[in-house]
Amino acid sequence: MTLAEIESIYIEQLPPMYERDEAKNLAGMAIEHVCGLSRSFIMLHKAHELTMKEETSLIRVLDELRFGIPLQYVLGEADFYGLKLKVNSSVLIPRPETEELVHWVIQDYQTLPESLDKDYGISVLDIGTGSGCIPIAIKKNLPHADVSAFDISDGAIETAIQNAVSNQTEVHFFKADVLDTHLNLLPLTFNVIISNPPYIMESEKEQMHKNVLDHEPASALFVPNDDPLVFYKRIADFSLKHLNAGGALFLEINERLGSAMFEMLNSKGFEVELRKDAQGKDRMVKAVLN
Repeated sequence: MTLAEIESIYIEQLPPMYERDEAKNLAGMAIEHVCGLSRSFIMLHKAHELTMKEETSLIRVLDELRFGIPLQYVLGEADFYGLKLKVNSSVLIPRPETEELVHWVIQDYQTLPESLDKDYGISVLDIGTGSGCIPIAIKKNLPHADVSAFDISDGAIETAIQNAVSNQTEVHFFKADVLDTHLNLLPLTFNVIISNPPYIMESEKEQMHKNVLDHEPASALFVPNDDPLVFYKRIADFSLKHLNAGGALFLEINERLGSAMFEMLNSKGFEVELRKDAQGKDRMVKAVLN
C-alpha cells in the first residue's frame, strides 16, 4: 500500500465524523507518527510504499478514530509549543489557544523586568496543570524561572511528571484543589500565576464535537450555567494573597465571558488586559496586581 492509498482510505472512512480536510490532516499526522516521515515528504512522495508493519499500525489507528477516540489519545502524544507531550484520558489534549497564552507569558518575561532580582528570576505557578503543558513550556523557554504546578487529579499529576522528565525540565508538581480554601495557607508567593481552568458552560455541550464529550475528562471542561466564573473567582482570590506586588495573573477564558471576566477581576483590584486569540475571539486575560 502507498501513502496515497492509505490517505484515500482515511478520507473515505472517517466522514461524517470528520470533514474531508480534517480526515486528510489526521491521515498525515498518523503517517508522521507511525512512519517517522516529515509532512513535506508525505506530500511529495505519494507513491512511497508502506511496510506491512506500518500499514497494519495505520489501519489500527483508523479503527480507533472511527470509534471517536481523538488522534492524540490514539497516538499517546500531542504537540505543544514545539514539545512532544504524553496525553491520555486523564488530561485534556493541549489546544492552540493555550499555546498563545503561554507565548504571552514567555514574551513578557523573556527579559526580566528591572523590579525583579536577576539572580532569582521569576516564580511561576500553574493551576490545574493537566498534562503539564503550560509549566513545562514556560520552563523550557524561561530557564531562569522557578516553576510549580498543581492539579486535583492523581492521573494528571503522574502524566505531567512524565512529561517534565521526557522534556528535561524541572517543574515542582503537587496535588491540590483550587476550590479548597485551605490552599490559601500555602506559604509561597509568585510573580506569575497562570491557569486554563474549566470554563465551558453545561449549556454549550450541544455545540461540541462528540469525540471531546466522550473521551476528554469532563471535570476539566465544564462549569455550571449559573456560576460559570466559579474557578476564576477562586483563582483571583488566591492570587490576591499569593501574587507578589506587580505580579501578573494569566488566564485562558471562555470567549463569551470576556466582559464578565473583566468586571470581576477589575472589582477585585486588578488592572486587566483582555486579548483576542488568532481567531479574533476574546480568549486570554492578563490581570496585574499593583
